Amino acid sequence: MTITITYHGKDYTVRKYCSIGEFLEQNDPQAMKAGSYSENPIVAGLANNELLPLSARFSHSFTLEEVRLISVLGKRIYRASICFLMAYANYLVNPSKSLVVGHSLGDGYYYTFADGHSATVAEIRALEHKMKEICALKQPITRYFLPYEKARNYFRSRGSEDTVKLLDYTNEPDVECYMTGDFYDLSLEPLAPHTGMLTLWELVPYADGMLLRFPRSSDLKHLRPFFDQPLLFNVFSEYRVWGKILGVMSIGELDEICYDTKKISDYIRLSEALQARKIASIADEIHSRGSKVVLIAGPSSSGKTTFTNKLCMQLKMLGHDALRISLDDYYKPHDQTPVDEEGNLDYDTFEAIDARGFRDELHALLDGQTVTLSAYDFKTGERRPSGRTVRLSSSSVVLVEGIHGLHPELAPQLPAQTVYRIYISALTQINLDSHTRLSTTDNRLLRRLVRDARARATKAVVTMEMWQRVQNSAIKNIFPHQNNADVIMNSALDYEVGVLAGYAIPLLKEIKPTSEAYYNTARRLLKILDRVHPIPAELVPKDSLIREFIGGGEFED
Repeated sequence: MTITITYHGKDYTVRKYCSIGEFLEQNDPQAMKAGSYSENPIVAGLANNELLPLSARFSHSFTLEEVRLISVLGKRIYRASICFLMAYANYLVNPSKSLVVGHSLGDGYYYTFADGHSATVAEIRALEHKMKEICALKQPITRYFLPYEKARNYFRSRGSEDTVKLLDYTNEPDVECYMTGDFYDLSLEPLAPHTGMLTLWELVPYADGMLLRFPRSSDLKHLRPFFDQPLLFNVFSEYRVWGKILGVMSIGELDEICYDTKKISDYIRLSEALQARKIASIADEIHSRGSKVVLIAGPSSSGKTTFTNKLCMQLKMLGHDALRISLDDYYKPHDQTPVDEEGNLDYDTFEAIDARGFRDELHALLDGQTVTLSAYDFKTGERRPSGRTVRLSSSSVVLVEGIHGLHPELAPQLPAQTVYRIYISALTQINLDSHTRLSTTDNRLLRRLVRDARARATKAVVTMEMWQRVQNSAIKNIFPHQNNADVIMNSALDYEVGVLAGYAIPLLKEIKPTSEAYYNTARRLLKILDRVHPIPAELVPKDSLIREFIGGGEFED
């Protein structure tokens, strides 16, 4: 029996169940010669636009594109592969101690030991040595399907109860794993075909654990010097403590309590209460400092609107009048707006903001003057008086919200004690299991998909098309200034992925294999959501930040 593989516009007849790697070895051996990172080897294939490992086999015909290691998709594969490498090395070096992958920090992932003990330099060096040893051996990494019960028994024998709980929510007869030697693990991404490709990384001590560092997205060929982000690390540490308080650190543990309405209801209430407490503590800090201006910035789908509303309420309880101002009302006219590389108006660059006009109005307010605030008409591209005439009282606090809120040139002349700066983002803390993390970017994308479909009747493929531009803007205009903040507000609620799942799954299924650019992302997100027990929207409080995305909230206009 044969199938047809279309590769670089040419049809090849091959035997049924031929793997992608076998096909490439036979029909494009020159492309398969590269084996080291620096040679940019082929690490996976796009088969009918689905990203799959080279070990994937087929019973049907398909169109194939190779995926190189040094590429956008290759970057994802590489990061997942070095995480697999580290888990395997720890399995060999510390068979009785599990590693837990935590949050991303700059260009790396933070790891700790599951038993809570601080990693010693000797332990980290032993892990590093074993990882390098495995790389030198060029061990094959193969996709393998374990029978369901065998998979559960294997992970239980290894002490991976969070993975067992994750499998408890599935009923597939076989569990997709990746294997090398006698070690198996789950992965959301395909993995590199062998360990010899995994040579560009660094393992360094950090806090009570270690950082596994990899090349940055902006430069996939080199490891750059480490740039510390202690404020961001402290936020994740705080939320990790919250996870322990709530008793849920992984999706499997969340799935488990979803079967009991009282348990999941209590969990939601506790999650909301902890977030409300954080917002209240921020208001207390603003009050105690005597700050008159609060600058708020964060990437798309961070929940800035609901957070600002909640912060206003907390400030009012402390006796303050809260005046909200949007930086969107201070864009320059169209004829003064910068353009991007494609000649389109670029609203995302700081130069698109009339910073002087904003500062003039803000300083006038702080000087006690009566000011008619500006409003921007995006249709005409003109700024005009809004009709809102305001004057600050002695108890007033001005809350300024916008993507450039933390830009150092926005309000450089304000005294330090006058200004309080807040960076907000959905910094996901919950993992799928101990070795498989949920990306904060994926969490925000799910929020955006659900909100756009509800509020703007936007198809998922259109949202994804915009998303890359949104991300590029955040990388350029928002992320570089997050360390200017006095506090980072984590808007993620660990239960939200269960709520978003019910809305997002049908939207993602609208994206078909014919969508070359976005089908793979849709498949990856569906793979995540397939492991998540849906949580009814009725259990979400009306004042929850999640209501900004699913609707039905008390802060909606």
